[in-house]
Amino acid sequence: MKPAETFRISLEAASGVPVYRQIIDQVMGGIAAGTLKPGSQLPTVRQLAVDLAVNPNTVLRGYKELEIRGAVETQQGSGTYISEMKVERDEAARQQQLSRLAVDAAARAGAEGFSLRELIGRLSEMAAGGKERR
Repeated sequence: MKPAETFRISLEAASGVPVYRQIIDQVMGGIAAGTLKPGSQLPTVRQLAVDLAVNPNTVLRGYKELEIRGAVETQQGSGTYISEMKVERDEAARQQQLSRLAVDAAARAGAEGFSLRELIGRLSEMAAGGKERR
């Protein structure tokens, strides 16, 4: 199967999240969203390292963690593929990810001059089905 064409990994240097962790989170998110389907090929370690301008060992660390979780399978000489196994995160990992997202959202809102109260208000509107204002 061809490399996943519509899926791109991008880094956010200001997030404070280690690069290997961002790779893991984005691949797991792609699997959960259905963007990455079983059998989809990920970029090679070398290619992703070049694309992201990071050390190949950093990408390898992310891929190895994904392999340990059963999310990907590496076939020597062929590449790294999304596994057939359905990946489910445990509740603790889900809550940790949600906390990271909340901290990131609050930090971004604050950097743009919005208060936490304004952010919570907007999220409440969105949860109630209100239209997202721009």
